[in-house]
Amino acid sequence: EVFPSQDPLDRADFNAVEYINTLFPTEQSLANIDEVVNKIRLKIRRLDDNIRTVVRGQTNVGQDGRQALEEAQKAIQQLFGKIKDIKDKAEKSEQMVKEITRDIKQLDHAKRHLTTSITTLNHLHMLAGGVDSLEAMTRRRQYGEVANLLQGVMNVLEHFHKYMGIPQIRQLSERVKAAQTELGQQILADFEEAFPSQGTKRPGGPSNVLRDACLVANILDPRIKQEIIKKFIKQHLSEYLVLFQENQDVAWLDKIDRRYAWIKRQLVDYEEKYGRMFPREWYMTERIAVEFCHVTRTELAKIMRTRAKEIEVKLLLFAIQRTTNFEGFLAKRFSGCTLTDGTLKKLESPPASTNPFLEDEPASEVEELATEKGDLDQPKKPKAPDNPFHGIVSKCFEPHLYVYIESQDKNLGELIDRFVADFKAQGPPKPNTDEGGAVLPSCADLFVYYKKCMVQCSQLSTGEPMIALTTIFQKYLREYAWKILSGNLPKTTTSSGGLTISSLLKEKEGSEVAKFTLEELCLICSILSTAEYCLATTQQLEEKLKEKVDVSLIERINLTGEMDTFSTVISSSIQLLVQDLDAACDPALTAMSKMQWQNVEHVGDQSPYVTSVILHIKQNVPIIRDNLASTRKYFTQFCIKFANSFIPKFITHLFKCKPISMVGAEQLLLDTHSLKMVLLDLPSIGSQVVRKAPASYTKIVVKGMTRAEMILKVVMAPHEPLVVFVDNYIKLLTDCNTETFQKILDMKGLKRSEQSSMLELLRQRLPAPPSGAEASSSLSLMAPTPEQESSRIRKLEKLIKKRL
Repeated sequence: EVFPSQDPLDRADFNAVEYINTLFPTEQSLANIDEVVNKIRLKIRRLDDNIRTVVRGQTNVGQDGRQALEEAQKAIQQLFGKIKDIKDKAEKSEQMVKEITRDIKQLDHAKRHLTTSITTLNHLHMLAGGVDSLEAMTRRRQYGEVANLLQGVMNVLEHFHKYMGIPQIRQLSERVKAAQTELGQQILADFEEAFPSQGTKRPGGPSNVLRDACLVANILDPRIKQEIIKKFIKQHLSEYLVLFQENQDVAWLDKIDRRYAWIKRQLVDYEEKYGRMFPREWYMTERIAVEFCHVTRTELAKIMRTRAKEIEVKLLLFAIQRTTNFEGFLAKRFSGCTLTDGTLKKLESPPASTNPFLEDEPASEVEELATEKGDLDQPKKPKAPDNPFHGIVSKCFEPHLYVYIESQDKNLGELIDRFVADFKAQGPPKPNTDEGGAVLPSCADLFVYYKKCMVQCSQLSTGEPMIALTTIFQKYLREYAWKILSGNLPKTTTSSGGLTISSLLKEKEGSEVAKFTLEELCLICSILSTAEYCLATTQQLEEKLKEKVDVSLIERINLTGEMDTFSTVISSSIQLLVQDLDAACDPALTAMSKMQWQNVEHVGDQSPYVTSVILHIKQNVPIIRDNLASTRKYFTQFCIKFANSFIPKFITHLFKCKPISMVGAEQLLLDTHSLKMVLLDLPSIGSQVVRKAPASYTKIVVKGMTRAEMILKVVMAPHEPLVVFVDNYIKLLTDCNTETFQKILDMKGLKRSEQSSMLELLRQRLPAPPSGAEASSSLSLMAPTPEQESSRIRKLEKLIKKRL
């Protein structure tokens, strides 16, 4: 590893015999043996020389190492001595520096103390002089100079907090506090004199003295400022309390406009007379408006409790509308920073959505129901989340909103009754094959009214009234689904689950089952489209209600039951369309099962019954497709349900075709293929625009009709030899069983004696079920299959026909 070598002699697994064989592979190579021996001897001598040199070289290594170690130790001792000398010199230098700077430090401390003493003496001089000046200016009411001086004195006094133990300093501090107290009492007295509590007479305008006094109040205890604001606002609103007393005619809701007009005039009057007297940071205009709102809410709540029986819906909505407009006016004019929490509430705007309920919500919708006096000149109320004043007055109306809720309950009941009457008067919608099935106009009217009610109620309250309104919405959504949609679906002559005497008589007489008219098909499609629109819009309504209501009440809003009701209407409509087309095809399938297939002599074009089925499909499906153009997914559902209904019924009637000759089976196979192609083309049949059928639908058709084709191919196959026939049956039909096999044997016209041996052979050839499925297979044998059920129904039909 240390000295890599390719020489074979250096290898760890060296083998002398192999090496010699390598040097002399043949007898002829022994001729130069002397030359090889000489080379090896030469190599041996060289190795001996190298070894001798190395050994001799190692003789003096120990002595050289000891000498090098001694030299290293001496060098370390010299280095250690030098380091010690440097350290001693550094300590001497440090001591020398300390001696040099000792006097400088003393001078620095003296300078610092002297500067502090001079500064403190200056502050003390300023404080003493300031206190004397402050007391003199206070007596002379020179508030402008006092405002500047007082702030300076307060700042200087802060430097003497740590010297309060000195009697002179403590005395000056007490004089400053006494001056502040005297200033506060004096300023309050000046304001009381200028704005007396008794009476409403006011001076002609503000004085400079009071303006400067407000600047001083900013520096004094905040309670002085609050007291000034409180007394001024109280005196400013004293006239309001007199004019709009509870016993006054103008105090009632029908004249609520006068309240808001009065405060607007007062705010304009304040700005003109007193706007410059108070500092801007006092927000006096906003404070007056906020206090007016609090007083108005209290007064309105009191008078509405007294005269609750006189409150009507229009009067209540009128008052709420004017109040919310006024709150919107306040939101545009003021920031809301003087509200009780002292901060402006800013809520995040809701995220963008495709919800139609998120459109702008003008306050004029409330106005339409509230009054007939014409357009209001008040600004529209901003949306509640952006208005810090929302509810500051209108909150008093919330206890009386039951009047509004009861009114909406009555109005919605009348609206549903009007929808029912209009539908009966106008009849079903006109057939529409160009633009798709039309949504009933009443549906849009209902949700527009819902939106209007929701906007109104959210302006009034986002609490329990919204929950009560949601309950009303749920009630009439269900009524609309029952009375307008389900109640107007055409009735079928036969029920989906059984049969009636009239249907049996019609079948016996050979007449066709009654089909829906074109108008009835269009009506079903229109009701389906309307239910689909209601389903989507109800979901959007639920989302919007959750946005409007308080966060704590969101869980109580749930319209899932109503959405399920509309889903049921959609399923019923699709089922009616499927039943109608299915019933139209029944006579053709009955005719197929009654044909004498053993007498068919040659294979021709498709049979008449196939033509009849295709005719009914071409009559119904384009109408349904065009009227469901706006709801393609439900048209796809119709196609899938029809295929799931028609194909099993076709196979059931196919088993009734017995006995069948070879030619008859070929004709049936041709007919089956024709029906398969028509069913595959069902979604776009009769349409100029050819679309590929959905994969889910195509899979159902291919699977079902392929089974019918396989049944006919088994019928066409010769039944001898038996083993080949049985194996062919098992191969072609993946869901093979003895019952289906016996039906196929009946179609071939075989006798029971012949069938028994073939059935026994089939049981032997069928693959054994897995051990884990034994229990389930036994249960499946106990439970009747759909084919067994249909067989029982057919027996019941025959029995009833014989009785009739």
